[in-house]
Amino acid sequence: MDQTGRSLISLEGLDREDILWLLGHAAKFEASPNSKILDGKIVATLFFEPSTRTRLSFETAVNRLGGRVIGFSDAATTSSSKGETLKDTIMMVSNYADLIIMRHYLEGAARYASEVSPVPIINAGDGANQHPSQTMLDLYSMLKTQGRLDDLHIHLVGDLKYGRTVHSMLTAMRFFNPTFHFISPDELKMPEEYKEYCRNNGIKFEEHTRFDEETIADADILYMTRVQRERFTDLMEYERVKDMFILKNDMLRSAKENLKILHPLPRVNEIAQDVDANPHAYYFQQAKNGLYVREALICNALNLLK
Repeated sequence: MDQTGRSLISLEGLDREDILWLLGHAAKFEASPNSKILDGKIVATLFFEPSTRTRLSFETAVNRLGGRVIGFSDAATTSSSKGETLKDTIMMVSNYADLIIMRHYLEGAARYASEVSPVPIINAGDGANQHPSQTMLDLYSMLKTQGRLDDLHIHLVGDLKYGRTVHSMLTAMRFFNPTFHFISPDELKMPEEYKEYCRNNGIKFEEHTRFDEETIADADILYMTRVQRERFTDLMEYERVKDMFILKNDMLRSAKENLKILHPLPRVNEIAQDVDANPHAYYFQQAKNGLYVREALICNALNLLK
């Protein structure tokens, strides 16, 4: 593993061994989530965009490992609302923290921050671009529930145009011979650049515009996504597509026994409430897995993993 002590902006710089190494450490943190490994360390969480699970799980990870957290969850309360540049914010905060965890609404903001920051940056989501820590917890959830990452049929459903979690997943899974099924309305289909990435990396994929029992019958992982209102400039387009693909309990009658349903959350109405009690549902456990994965990512960025 040669990614220690570095910023984590995307998973592009990780190889198969790196990913499995980090997931192995996540399993160790799940077995023993509390320690003092971050004693004396200060981590800044800078969330220029709203977040619940990502911010709270990162902050819980720091607290469980004995570190301290500073930062903000609303950019309107910071000097950026007065016109302070991102560079100045990063340079200022880096005076006070050993690591910066940042979510930003602009694609590429995390990359830029890593280029100007003297301390490591973890990208907690930049616009519709990447969300590497979410993808790592997705992979950890797949590994726990399937016993492997290789040769899985992964069905990605919903907002594949703006969904940064599905974009990151393509990058991470290129080492594991997946077969992807892209299931979305035409307005939200996987962007051509990501399909070209699949072609260039030998990743098999099929595209579907129907979402029904038959389409998902061979899935190992059914990955649901929210149609993200905040990404749309045309609200009429959002209203037209927001309820097109809803997972209902009766659609799972033909599901494989090992199927698990994942969702990066928050859910709006793309998964019916009665699916929660279905044994295939795994999205709340998936969110819990984020704590252990983020403990590993934080310690790795600070060069504390052995």
